[in-house]
Amino acid sequence: MSEFFDAALGFPAVLFGAALLVVIGFWLLVVLGAAEHDAFPSPLTGGVPVTVPASALIATAWFVSLAGSVLVRRSVEPGGARALWSGAVLVGAALIAWGVTRLLVRRLRDLVPEQAPPSRLDFIGLTCTIRTGSVSADFGQAEVAAADGSTALVQVRCPDPGTAGRGEAGALGAGSTGLLYAFDAEGEFFWVAPYDPALDPRSAA
Repeated sequence: MSEFFDAALGFPAVLFGAALLVVIGFWLLVVLGAAEHDAFPSPLTGGVPVTVPASALIATAWFVSLAGSVLVRRSVEPGGARALWSGAVLVGAALIAWGVTRLLVRRLRDLVPEQAPPSRLDFIGLTCTIRTGSVSADFGQAEVAAADGSTALVQVRCPDPGTAGRGEAGALGAGSTGLLYAFDAEGEFFWVAPYDPALDPRSAA
């Protein structure tokens, strides 16, 4: 048992051991519901949250470095030769961990269902806020909020310019609410109609 602790607390296993303690603490928080597994604002790695491959990388590197350290301590006398072999174990553990993690990500990526990329068609049926003074058959812009809370400025058009001027009842003027009900792919704009904000189900949430 003392041999294990000596190797775990010695170079190079102690370097990965400190990182492994952080990983264990993080996943304990996830289990307890105090953190999310994808809490870090990092891009996905092959469709897998970055916390998963990072944890696998650190855990594998620690295990390999620990096993390598035990072998070096058993085979090489203390001194310069042992220090060189320990450095080799550090490099080898990092390379092996990298290879194992890449293989793991590939396996997990096959299990993660592909998500359809966001589309402007997702905005159809949503309400928007007009940002231009008026909306006509060939001009207008509006701000719309997506389901994830992000906002986008889109081009909008009203098929009946006669009701699009500011100041008229139900008009589409700056700050008024409109309903995106169709998308023109060729013109890359949305058809919009006046909408009463009181009818927006999201306003009651």
